[in-house]
Amino acid sequence: MSGMTTDGAPRWFSENPSKAWGEKFFLIYSPIWMTMMGLVMGLGVTARVGEWGFLAIGVAVALPLVAVPALIRDERPLGRRWYQTYWFKANLYIAIFNFAANYFGTEYFFDILGMVYDYPMIELNFDATLVGSGEQRVPVMMYLLTQAYFLTYHTTAVIVLRRIRTSRLPIGPMLWPLLLFAVAYFWAWMETKAMANPWIENQFYYKDMERMLAYGSLFYSLYFVASFPIFYHLAEERGANWSLTITAAAACTASMIMVFLLDFAAAIFGPI
Repeated sequence: MSGMTTDGAPRWFSENPSKAWGEKFFLIYSPIWMTMMGLVMGLGVTARVGEWGFLAIGVAVALPLVAVPALIRDERPLGRRWYQTYWFKANLYIAIFNFAANYFGTEYFFDILGMVYDYPMIELNFDATLVGSGEQRVPVMMYLLTQAYFLTYHTTAVIVLRRIRTSRLPIGPMLWPLLLFAVAYFWAWMETKAMANPWIENQFYYKDMERMLAYGSLFYSLYFVASFPIFYHLAEERGANWSLTITAAAACTASMIMVFLLDFAAAIFGPI
């Protein structure tokens, strides 16, 4: 399973022009949303805005992921309407997986990983009823922020994995899962480290940060272990054009695998 192109040249971006454009757009937007969030946290905005201010921040971060491509990208010359483009299907996939990750997965973060949300000003919450202790709730704005986070993680993962897979390295059936896990763990650890910072420590933190980084990141990486290999194949080949139904089904599959993995891990390891 070398995954090499026909000319044997390693590549970063997909041979599918629709997917290649989408990947480049998501890459370009990544430092923009990261800067926005850095300013919001660093300037103490979260301590001053109320519930609707939080929601506006979420919309400001997530909306460009759909609005900008819709305004600047015309793929009719490629034979695709807007809903057939990679950028739209990637957003659809991540929206479904993001929903499951927040609605179900966050409950494991609360009860297993010791994550704490302290947003007394927020009443607009949405999460599972029968999963988790119910002592904490998930603010709706987290769903909006996660759309940007997960698109960045998934896009960079696919680009790195593709570059390795199309190289001349002998990528066998044992090495490929290890590469997937390494990339998944990287993003899990990076987000944990970046988000649990002194700027918002009164609103978002982990009860035991050192154990969360060391062991909780392994738990969090299961999100991406479930999703990265499925997302990798979304419109990967030139001419490939997953339908919206197949895209949604793929995201639901990744979501269900994620929930199983989280529950198995919780049963085996217990709270960290």
